[in-house]
Amino acid sequence: MEKEKSEGLSETVRTVVYAVLIAVFIRTFAYEPFSIPSGSMKPTLLIGDYLFVSKFSYGYSHHSLPFSLPLFSGRMLVSEPERGDVAVFKYPSDTSKDYIKRIVGLPGDEIQVVRGLLHINGKAITRERTSDFIDRNPSGSVRRITRYIETLPNGRQHFILEENGDRGQADNTPLYVVPEEHFFAMGDNRDNSNDSRFLDVRFIPRVNLVGRADFLFFSIDGTVWKIWSWFSTVRFGRMFSGIE
Repeated sequence: MEKEKSEGLSETVRTVVYAVLIAVFIRTFAYEPFSIPSGSMKPTLLIGDYLFVSKFSYGYSHHSLPFSLPLFSGRMLVSEPERGDVAVFKYPSDTSKDYIKRIVGLPGDEIQVVRGLLHINGKAITRERTSDFIDRNPSGSVRRITRYIETLPNGRQHFILEENGDRGQADNTPLYVVPEEHFFAMGDNRDNSNDSRFLDVRFIPRVNLVGRADFLFFSIDGTVWKIWSWFSTVRFGRMFSGIE
């Protein structure tokens, strides 16, 4: 009887170890889940969105490993990000933090924002006014925020918000030249995003890229642990949708 109990415990331990190793492998080399804690990527991503980031999209650096273990330098199996990708990266001034923004500038690009309009290599990006974004805060009050469709040079389109019109603190910037092996990223919520327009972020080193945000698997307008409230707080229409 004692032998059977011992064998049963050993089998359970092996099963748990195998499951953990498989989960770590998937998280490191395939997909890692992330949640959205802020509104800097509205209207594309909302607070309470849960998404999968493809770790293989840009290749692997030590930031692909759990806890960013410094087991190697540079990147392996490198793939180039595309302009318009929504990417997760390590915050340049504090690599313990994960950030998510949209890549708008590639190595060698000249980037500038002039009166709210993004300019890439001397040309203003097309921006078309569309219906307002309806923003509801936890107290239930509603705000209407100006929304545009922005079209990047490669044809990629996405929504952006301009809450303060074209008079925000980063709606007029110096001309930035993106260094080699670096990228320039901005939040879609242009007046409420700490991104490459600001000194503490500025250019994102290639090695800091974690992966590309691919699709949402869950979304909730509330606390995820309050399962009894899911019927009224889960955003079912956002679940299992791709990220543009």
